[in-house]
Amino acid sequence: MDIKLEARRIADVEADAVIVIGFEGAAPAAPAGGQIQELYDSGEFTGKALEIAVLHRPAGMKAKRLAIAGGGDRGKFDSSELRKLSGAAVRSLKSKGVRSIALALDDPFRSDDFAAAAVEGAMLGDFENDRYKSDPAKKEKHLDSFALLGGSQSAMDRGRVLAEAQNFSRSLADEPANVLTPTGLAERARQMAAEQGLDCEVLDRDRMRQLGMGALLGVAQGSAQPPAMIVLRYQPSAAPPSKDRLGLVGKGVTFDTGGISIKPSDGMEKMRYDMSGAAAVIGAMRAIAQLKPAVRVTGVIPAVENMPGSNAQRPGDIVTSLSGKTVEVLNTDAEGRMILIDALTYAQQLGCTHLVDAATLTGSIVVALGAIRAGAFTNNEAFLGKLLAAAGAEGEKMWQMPLDDEYKEALKSDFADLHNIGGRPAGSVTAAMFLRDFVGETPWIHLDIAGTAWLDEAKPYLAKGSTGVGVRTFVRLAQNW
Repeated sequence: MDIKLEARRIADVEADAVIVIGFEGAAPAAPAGGQIQELYDSGEFTGKALEIAVLHRPAGMKAKRLAIAGGGDRGKFDSSELRKLSGAAVRSLKSKGVRSIALALDDPFRSDDFAAAAVEGAMLGDFENDRYKSDPAKKEKHLDSFALLGGSQSAMDRGRVLAEAQNFSRSLADEPANVLTPTGLAERARQMAAEQGLDCEVLDRDRMRQLGMGALLGVAQGSAQPPAMIVLRYQPSAAPPSKDRLGLVGKGVTFDTGGISIKPSDGMEKMRYDMSGAAAVIGAMRAIAQLKPAVRVTGVIPAVENMPGSNAQRPGDIVTSLSGKTVEVLNTDAEGRMILIDALTYAQQLGCTHLVDAATLTGSIVVALGAIRAGAFTNNEAFLGKLLAAAGAEGEKMWQMPLDDEYKEALKSDFADLHNIGGRPAGSVTAAMFLRDFVGETPWIHLDIAGTAWLDEAKPYLAKGSTGVGVRTFVRLAQNW
C-alpha cells in the first residue's frame, strides 16, 4: 500500500473515497455539508463509534465518494479510537471496491500520535489472512493507496513502520504449524534480521544441551521437530546514555498439543498461535531496528513444538533448568513456563538488565480478564509503570495482577525445588509466580496475552486471527527509555 501525506484541500483530493470524522450530535465541517446534515437529521448517521455512511458523488468534491466515519463522543476521542476508526473505514470501503482512500483530520487531531494511529489503523485493517486461498475470487481485496490530510511525514513514517511490524507478527502467528516449525520460525527471524541490520544467533539442541537448558529441552523431546533458541540483538549506532539492556522474551510454542497431558481436540487447531509472544518480540525487534531508540535491546525467543511422541516428557519427570533449579513436571501442558524460565535465565546471562516476557500462558487469564486486557505481573512497580504508560499511549489494554508471596505455596514440590503448576485457583498468578522464581532481583514484567493474541471473529477494524498484541507497546517502551 502506498502511504502518502496529502497537501491539497479536501475538495480537490482525487480518490475513490475521502473519509471525514463525524461525532455524536455534530456534523463535520466539510464539503457536501448539506448532504451530511441530512444524514444526521434522518438518523441514517448518528456519529456513533465506528458507524460508516457513504455519499456518492458528493457536492463540491472531486472524490468519487465521501465517507463519514463515526468517532463517538468527541470528548473521549483519542488516538486509540482513531486507529480503530481508520481500520474500520478501510475494511468497510475496500469491500465495496474502493482502492484509494484519503482521511481528513481536523486541526485538534493532527498531532503525531493521531497521524501515526491513522496510518496504523489503515494498514492493520487492510491485512487479511488469506494467503492459502488458491481461488483469486475468494481472496480479500486490498487498498492501493492511503493518504492523510493533516499530520507530519515523520509521524506517518512511524505509523507505517509499526503497522508493518505488527502485520509481520500477525503473519507469523497465523501460519499453520506444518509450515512454521521452530526451525521455520528461526529462519524467518534470521531473514528479518539480515534485512533490518540486526544481529541474529540461533542455538540448536546440542548447544542448549551443553548450556544446560533442561527445562526447554524437556518440552521439546516429544517432537520430531528440533527446538531453537533465537537471539536478536539491537545496538544503537551511538553510545547509549545508560548501560541498561532491555530484554524482550517471547514464548514460541509453534504448536501445542499439551503433550502427554493432551488437550481436548475441540479448538486445538488454534494452538498454532501459542507462539504469539515470540511473534510479538520478533515484530517489535523489526520496528526497533528501523526506529533506532537509544537503548540496547535483545530479543530472546525459545521455540519448540509440544507433542506426545514416544520420547515425550511424562508427568512426574524432574528436569534441571539453566538456572540450576529443578522442576517437577506435574502437567506437560504447562510447557510455556518451562521454556520461558530457561530463556529468562539466558537473557540475564546475555546482560539484560530489564526483562519483559510475553506469552499465551494460561486460560486462567482469559477467565479473569476476557479478551479485552492482557494480564501484567511484575517484581518492580516503577518498571511496570513505564510499560503501562507505553501500552496506554499505544492503545494496548493491560491490567496489573497480584504476585503476593503466599501464592508461591501452591508451587511447593516434595521431590524438586518446585513443580510447574499450582492447581486451578489463581492459575495465571501461580504461573507468573513460577516465572518470578527465575528472575531474582532483575526488574521483570510478565504479560499473559492468552486472551488478547487471537480474534475468533473479525472486528470491524481487524481481521479474524492473530492480533499482533504487544508489538507497539514494546517499541514505545524502548523509544521512551
